[in-house]
Amino acid sequence: MSEILDARGWACPKPVIETKKALQTKDSLTVIVDNRAAKENVSRLASKIGYNVSISEKDDGTFIYITKGSEAKINVEAFKEPEPEEYIKCDTGKLVLLIASDTVGQGSDELGGILMRAFMHTFLEVKPQPDVIVLMNNGVKMAITGSLVLDDLKNLASNGVEIIICGTCLKYFNLTDQIAIGEISNAYTIAETLLQAGKVVRL
Repeated sequence: MSEILDARGWACPKPVIETKKALQTKDSLTVIVDNRAAKENVSRLASKIGYNVSISEKDDGTFIYITKGSEAKINVEAFKEPEPEEYIKCDTGKLVLLIASDTVGQGSDELGGILMRAFMHTFLEVKPQPDVIVLMNNGVKMAITGSLVLDDLKNLASNGVEIIICGTCLKYFNLTDQIAIGEISNAYTIAETLLQAGKVVRL
């Protein structure tokens, strides 16, 4: 019988962390979540390490059914804590652009908005383009419907740029349902992305 992990009401990134812990000793697990970010992140984690995932939307939450697949990495590389010398091998070589505001610099918000629009458009023309764009705090507002830089973000995504959006930030601003581009993520994945990057540039 599948064990149940009730993650309803848990703040990011706890649902992902506790799911990862549970899967170290379980062949099957049912995770119950109550928000879109948790659903996507838990499902992504399980799929990434080789588990089969199915989802059922119910009145009292989203039920994520996780079962061991033939490729599941049980208690091996997916779960072990790296040795100190292994951390240097985590460098993905990716260029990560971290944006924590929808304006550039301090001072005039109007000028900052103009500069941000100019930069986002310019990123389409310059080389190298970032491999990943991480949007946090007010920066998540750039990925919602009606954003003045939404078209540029969509064009960057079509060029292969991965756009990661802070789920906690979206929830704080009540913008989760307005996201028009990108992947809703959590602190765990964002921290992993930044720490494994070849280079991080903050705009």
